[in-house]
Amino acid sequence: MLNILLVDDDVEFSDVICHIVEFLGHNINTATSLKEAHQWFENNTFDHVLLDFMLPDGSGLHLLDHLKMIGQSPKVTLISGHPSVKGILAEMCEPNVSHLLKPLQREDLELVLNGPKKTVKKAKSAAITHHFDTLIGESAPMQQLYTMIERVAKTNANVMLMGESGSGKEVVAQAIHNASKCEGPLVASNCGALSKELIGSELFGHEKGAFTGAIARKEGVFEQADGGTLFLDEVTEMPIDMQPNLLRVLETKKVTRVGGNRELPVNCRVISATNRSLTDLAQNNILREDIYFRLAVFPIDIPPLRERKEDIPLLAKAFLGQLNDENGTAFAWANEQLKELQTYDWPGNVRELRHAIHRAFIMSDPQTSTITLPDNLESPFSRVNTQSEDKQVSAGQTIEEVEKELIHATLDKVQGNKTLAAQMLGISTKTLYNRLNAYGGIGEYK
Repeated sequence: MLNILLVDDDVEFSDVICHIVEFLGHNINTATSLKEAHQWFENNTFDHVLLDFMLPDGSGLHLLDHLKMIGQSPKVTLISGHPSVKGILAEMCEPNVSHLLKPLQREDLELVLNGPKKTVKKAKSAAITHHFDTLIGESAPMQQLYTMIERVAKTNANVMLMGESGSGKEVVAQAIHNASKCEGPLVASNCGALSKELIGSELFGHEKGAFTGAIARKEGVFEQADGGTLFLDEVTEMPIDMQPNLLRVLETKKVTRVGGNRELPVNCRVISATNRSLTDLAQNNILREDIYFRLAVFPIDIPPLRERKEDIPLLAKAFLGQLNDENGTAFAWANEQLKELQTYDWPGNVRELRHAIHRAFIMSDPQTSTITLPDNLESPFSRVNTQSEDKQVSAGQTIEEVEKELIHATLDKVQGNKTLAAQMLGISTKTLYNRLNAYGGIGEYK
């Protein structure tokens, strides 16, 4: 039995979710705002938080920062009402934060709360090689990548992974870690998801009482990765004035916790990642030059999926095989379907391919073995990016900027109909008005 907190200002939605969660055998409490959620955490702990993306007094993402600050780490499932939000959240949040889209079904909640049902795995029709236990692909660009991984794994050099969003930078980091055969763990941290106030605590740790809410000593990710690998995703989104602190740790291999006065030795390889170009880094004062040379001792460019289309059938078979194993089904690809997947450029790369296959899997008739591909492989997020580059969400935007762009894009789509926009966003009309007032944009949509 889990102790669950639902944070959502839609009372009708909350009532439905409470009934489902209680039916699944768990305890649940509710909050309608960030303020109420903070109050619940003052004297309680929760195993899982179901968290709405948009709340009357701010974005639900701010609660993630608060949980880090108070030293609590329940599982979190972010809930949103618009398909494009899910892709944005996946970019902004840590891998252990899951996402659901409204309207929710009982099966959705059961999966995130109880995990997938155990099934007997069926024999795979053909073996697919997982290089370094994680990477799939036999194309020439991937063979070059494997060679670089093998060579750098024999050293302790820091690695910077460069590539487009969704190209698999964290998977490559896992491959380097596996190939290194080090004794310590792989610890991941997303620098772009941390506020300026919390990034020092996340990286270097803090002592009890170092700041308001520091109720216990905390080890930073450098200490947690001792003897292993530290993966710093979106490292180029770290505030420029925090970068000298990182440089000092890279040079001295010692950290000082926030509020502490003792240097602690750390020993880990740092693998960093960015989806920005070298030109962008050099021209726009995003990353200090001395930091770059410390992090990118061995830079690796990860090829986008459109440059290794011969790997798409292998990836598609692997992703579908995983879904079959998890759900006890036996779907299979037709050759013409695999060719169709190869004709699309996949601007969201491997992440977009996996999403499209999962969507097709859900829409397919479980009484057959035939997978049903959608008429259009384009995801809503990719379509928005293609149609309107000036509204593209980019790394480094604040939570408020993302919210504002999303609200305005939705209102534009429905010609300013606030009731319909609120339904599309999965929020109440009152919350929509509150957010418009906060952003000073209500006058545009009277």
